[in-house]
Amino acid sequence: MSSGARLLASDFGLSFMWVWSGILVKIFVFGILGFGNEAVGEVVKGALSILNMFFFAFLGKITKGAAYNPLTVLSAAFAGDFSTFLFTAGARIPAQVFGAISGVRLIIHTFPEAGRGPHLNVGIHHGALTEGFLTFAIVIISLGLSRKIPGSFFMKTWISSVSKLALHILGSDLTGGCMNPASVMGWAYARGDHITKEHILVYWIAPIQGTILAVWTFKLLFRQPKEEKVNAKKKSE
Repeated sequence: MSSGARLLASDFGLSFMWVWSGILVKIFVFGILGFGNEAVGEVVKGALSILNMFFFAFLGKITKGAAYNPLTVLSAAFAGDFSTFLFTAGARIPAQVFGAISGVRLIIHTFPEAGRGPHLNVGIHHGALTEGFLTFAIVIISLGLSRKIPGSFFMKTWISSVSKLALHILGSDLTGGCMNPASVMGWAYARGDHITKEHILVYWIAPIQGTILAVWTFKLLFRQPKEEKVNAKKKSE
């Protein structure tokens, strides 16, 4: 199997596992441990969510770049060449979407009481602004971590996980605080509303625009070291 095919298979697998992990955390906290919606239950759920993100960060590392979130690979693709962008948009993102859909379908078959996934609880424009802002924030944080502390896996994962959890809580009552179009697509497909204007605008277009804006903003504010060295060399000459 080629490296590209292995990466697609890994993307599919991680996306499948990611939607399952969220449900299993909820079942463990609220079903097995018996916590309600009180503060203790939410704290335990948050702690397990952070551990879960560490686990998936480790999986991404050992699979050499596999991901469960289209926005993660899309932000990297914008910084690469055109062939990388085509492979990401035409193959990796569909693999992640199919992985999430497959995972959600099995969840609904196994645990019918698991719920219906994230819902838009505000107006469409309010929701799009929320998801766009949340995505912009997490992409900026991710780009900053990759630039400032490139060698510290634990520290980068800790900051990224806590940031994602905080942003998720911030938007949970409005849009679900998803910041992951593939996972939302899985639940929307199961409900049959994956082609509605609300879903496409709030959970796809707005996050993609937030990602693009974050990449452009980061490039504008923080030039890469190589670019700085080249410019300094030209000035000295």
